[in-house]
Amino acid sequence: MNTNRELFEKASVPKAVAVMAVPTIITMLVVVVYNMADTFFIGQTGDALQVAAVSLATPVFLVFMALGNLFGIGGSSAISRALGENREERAKHISAFCCYASLGLGVIMAIVFLTGMDGILVMVNASKNTIDPTREYLTYVALGAPFVMFATAFGNIVRGEGAAKESMIGNMIGTVTNIILDPILILVLDWGVAGAAIATVVGNMGACVFYLNYLLRKKTVLSIHPKYFKYKDKIASGVFAIGVPASLNNILMSCSNIILNNFLGVYGDTPVAAMGVAMKANMLVILLQIGLCTGIQPLIGYNYGAKNVKRLKKVFRFTGVCAVLMGTILTLFMVVAREPIIRAFINDREVIQQGIKMMIALQISGPVIGILFLCINTLQGMGKALQSLILTVCRQGMAFIPMLFLLDRLFGLNGIVYAQSSADFISIVIAVIICTFTIHKLDRA
Repeated sequence: MNTNRELFEKASVPKAVAVMAVPTIITMLVVVVYNMADTFFIGQTGDALQVAAVSLATPVFLVFMALGNLFGIGGSSAISRALGENREERAKHISAFCCYASLGLGVIMAIVFLTGMDGILVMVNASKNTIDPTREYLTYVALGAPFVMFATAFGNIVRGEGAAKESMIGNMIGTVTNIILDPILILVLDWGVAGAAIATVVGNMGACVFYLNYLLRKKTVLSIHPKYFKYKDKIASGVFAIGVPASLNNILMSCSNIILNNFLGVYGDTPVAAMGVAMKANMLVILLQIGLCTGIQPLIGYNYGAKNVKRLKKVFRFTGVCAVLMGTILTLFMVVAREPIIRAFINDREVIQQGIKMMIALQISGPVIGILFLCINTLQGMGKALQSLILTVCRQGMAFIPMLFLLDRLFGLNGIVYAQSSADFISIVIAVIICTFTIHKLDRA
């Protein structure tokens, strides 16, 4: 039985947002630490080329997470709307479909990436100095693709029925395992980037075990029993309608990072390493706000399915205020502590100098970037595929790539580092216009 109707329907909005979002924020905080840990412990080797290799490989790893989000965010949105419509049988079909589809696609992607490794290394612009460690990292990550996709998918899917705490625990098991293994494999056993990749895969395997236990033994409306697997009756299309724009966001992030590294690579390996460190540090600002906004998506989806527009709008407004406050506080912290944060990753004078400048550039949009994530997650929760697709393509595609070319042409390396924050502001304006118009239309429906 679903035990979260009271939370979705009647709890005060601040309480409902806190119950759903706080576990997701904590999860993202742990993810931030995990992402920083990889770069931190690789940095302790004193080898800037290994740091650059992880930066080059990260966009490829994000592709696996993107495909996991295809089923995770798409499935979560579809499940929460189905529950709002009192269609629990449909929720079972959706979760079973996402289970087997994510595992199957994971196996396919592992084969594709392992057999096409040489082409991928060329695509990410690995230099003669970084190609070997990049290949090593990607080989192990590709082997773990099915586990990465399943863990990513079900971290979102169980949240779709309101199980935010269980989603948090599963994610924390994966990330904490990774963090514990990093120093052992990277430094003690001296496996370098291979150790970082193995730790990542083992952590995701741990998360998979937890979610399987939850689905098989806990009281839940979800199911992964083969008898519930079906893709007809708009099961697959319903998941893909929201999942494709959501996964496209991660894929575009990967592509934009690859393009960014190609632009930076013209100026040498040091800017690539410096931007990699700066972007890892910036994840504290980005991922915590994504955690807040992702956490409330089931609330949006449920109340949209239940046609409770008044409560949906209250959730949206309250979360918007929280996002701006959180973004402002986090940005101030990052600006004040910029030098010790960058220095903690690697003791290389040139990388530190460039990293500090890049970090400041990335923080400019920090106080308000949460508004963009709130609009995207609200539209995804409502099942508005086209609108969420537009916003998804905007930040990492339509806005970022043109700004990258323009600012590089005008200002060189100094311009490149401001491309992301410039794209963020453009995307926020578009997001507010689209989301406001879409929500106001609900009053006339």
